[in-house]
Amino acid sequence: MPNTGKSTFFNRLTGSSSRVGNWPGVTVDLLSARVVLGGEAVEVVDLPGIYDLHGFSEDEQIVRNFLENNPVDLVTVILNASQLDHQLPLALQFCKIGMQPLVLVNMTDEADQLGIRIDADALAAGLNCPLHLISARYGTGFNEVLTSLARLVTRANPVPLQEMRSCLHADDEIVLHSDALISRCVQVPGVLVRRITERIDRVLLHPIFGLPLFFLVMFLVFQTVYTLGSPLQEAVAFVLDGFRSLALQPLSTVLPGYLYGFLVDGVYDGIGTVASFVPVIILFFFLMAIVEDSGYLARAAYLTDSLMARMGLDGRGFVMILMGFGCNVPALMGTRVMRSRNLRWLSMLVIPFSLCSARLQVYIFITTALFSPRLAPLVLFGLYLASFAAAFLTATVFGQRLKSDEPFVLELPPYRAPVLKQVMLRGWHEISHFLRRASTFIITGVVLVWLLTHFPTGSTPGGADTWAGMLGTWMKPLLDPIGISAAMSVVLLFGFVAKEIVIGAMVAMTGLEGAALNGYLATQMDTIQAISFMLFVLLYTPCLSTLATQLSESRSWKFAAISLTWSLSLAWLVSFLIYQGARTLGY
Repeated sequence: MPNTGKSTFFNRLTGSSSRVGNWPGVTVDLLSARVVLGGEAVEVVDLPGIYDLHGFSEDEQIVRNFLENNPVDLVTVILNASQLDHQLPLALQFCKIGMQPLVLVNMTDEADQLGIRIDADALAAGLNCPLHLISARYGTGFNEVLTSLARLVTRANPVPLQEMRSCLHADDEIVLHSDALISRCVQVPGVLVRRITERIDRVLLHPIFGLPLFFLVMFLVFQTVYTLGSPLQEAVAFVLDGFRSLALQPLSTVLPGYLYGFLVDGVYDGIGTVASFVPVIILFFFLMAIVEDSGYLARAAYLTDSLMARMGLDGRGFVMILMGFGCNVPALMGTRVMRSRNLRWLSMLVIPFSLCSARLQVYIFITTALFSPRLAPLVLFGLYLASFAAAFLTATVFGQRLKSDEPFVLELPPYRAPVLKQVMLRGWHEISHFLRRASTFIITGVVLVWLLTHFPTGSTPGGADTWAGMLGTWMKPLLDPIGISAAMSVVLLFGFVAKEIVIGAMVAMTGLEGAALNGYLATQMDTIQAISFMLFVLLYTPCLSTLATQLSESRSWKFAAISLTWSLSLAWLVSFLIYQGARTLGY
């Protein structure tokens, strides 16, 4: 089931870094890895979390289709030790379809704290399948699980599954069997003691102060990112500048001018400037992983449910927006947990407004260059608020046409102390995703920008007579009213492919880096123009990967076109109102 720690177990078993989180529905696609068990090469597949095998929602259909169409040797069912009363039927369903699972009762550390006692031997006998009590976060019982996996896999043969739907009609029988096993094998205190969680929730889930406290926590995260991240960013930039001076500048006397400019001023400076933001991004996701792993983000979904319901969404939509802080793509895929098509489509309209990590580095660069250390965190926090405002406005506008009556049920997990290893894995997952994109989109984008700003032959690099200058002149009538210069308009074109390219494009266009690039940026925009530009980058269009995911998840060109048209229109209108309004007031 969702939020039982199966991805944590998958990571511990395979050494992978799939995304884990303290809320339901984190795994939204099939993850796989190869390991050696009992001398055999085994492919381990982490399937999305499901509540049963009937396949009502898309993620449940994915699991059922996978089991029906692949020669599976062994299924491992992971259950939450403190919620066996409603999770055990899932294991019984696997027994019903003729596939004897290995059952892992996870989170036994939390069950012990609640006074829950489980007779593992009796429960295994009642299920007629092997069973282990484990804690995937801390590794308790993991060696015994490895031994069982090796033994079961080496003797297993692919199980010819019976037709699932014909075997799952006796739900009442399964529930009765589950209740009998629980009463016989599990001792639960009359009143479950969650004193710490309840005390914290009295404050953090307060009907009046709960939501402001959440935004205060997020602001403190941004403030910490700036306070600790700036020295790290400067250190990385210093190392990169030193390498450029010592190792690359001497090449200017050896290489032809165009080749040196392309390799050093274009590719190296572009990638180096982007790389200098890696420590800040790592720090941001490290802090966000702590907030997420603690269980606080699930509370944010609960707090916002009534607000989201007025716009046709529910708390899951807010969770997906928060997931989009990392990357919009997995957040869009996460909407598969919603059974209503209208609810999915409405959620997929609002998610692209989430301020993802790619936009984050653009904003850190601009705010650091143009705003004081005191104002920069406030500006960044304001952009996150603008992200939420755009999502809420979109939900309000389209909510009447995409109505849904799907009920919202969310289990609030207990607060958990973040585990350093899991937090580090979460951070590495995000930064490795960033670096993979850097090796493709950013390098390609920087190369293209350099070519546009240096050709045709004989033109002034970055001048109006280059191909880039011609593009900027063509876009001038459209972007002048929102305060975006011709040079920055070219950057926006490449930001459509991937927002990570934006900073690299500035470097490739100007041949500047570090303080010199900051100075150039100050000549291109004042603070009002900077705010207008950042709002436009936030709203104007998601990256190409996000658009492709929207299309594949919705299976509708019309939906993707409406989403793109709406975001472009909203971006221009908001930037126009901010820029022209500020100029009218004399700023």
